Amino acid sequence: MTLSKRLLDILLSSLLLIVLSPLLLGLALAILIRDGAPVLYLSERMKTPEQAFRLWKFRTMRPDARDRGVSGGDKAGRISKTGNFLRRCRLDELPQLWNILRGDISFVGPRPPLRRYTEMFPELYAEVLRARPGVTGLATLAFHRTEERLLAPCRDADETEAVYCRRCVPRKARLDLIYARRRSLCYDLRLMAATVVRRIGLH
Repeated sequence: MTLSKRLLDILLSSLLLIVLSPLLLGLALAILIRDGAPVLYLSERMKTPEQAFRLWKFRTMRPDARDRGVSGGDKAGRISKTGNFLRRCRLDELPQLWNILRGDISFVGPRPPLRRYTEMFPELYAEVLRARPGVTGLATLAFHRTEERLLAPCRDADETEAVYCRRCVPRKARLDLIYARRRSLCYDLRLMAATVVRRIGLH
């Protein structure tokens, strides 16, 4: 990661944490009142193929000790009404500003994978995770809706895993590697702007 990219992450995440603190507190209280504790969901993700960290999100599902893998149609019944709203508006990802400030992830980069996938595809993720993972990126913008559509019909964890590994992982990795070849501060700013436009429903 370049110094300019890291400075942008620190300055922007600090500013957003301050400006959005009332919203963050309000969302946390809403989750606590409507769905109970815990408010946050901490998921182990990989910064590099060897280095893990805890990714912060607002909790959107009922806890399940048997939970594994990515979210597909098999987990849809666990999403609360509050969680459905948070996911639709992507507000569940706001706590990741803390991960950005800590240096776990950047604003732009490949989405940080679960450990199980770095172990299943070690050579692939050795390439992808040469770039610092991010909240958004080329693969997120270009493939996220397709991924949701592919995984939505899955009715159990095994089916979700099979579809994700066969149809999502390779395609997302190709896009992540395209980003790695093109990455620059200007390109990151373009992807961040495109993300904001999509999130507020202008495109």
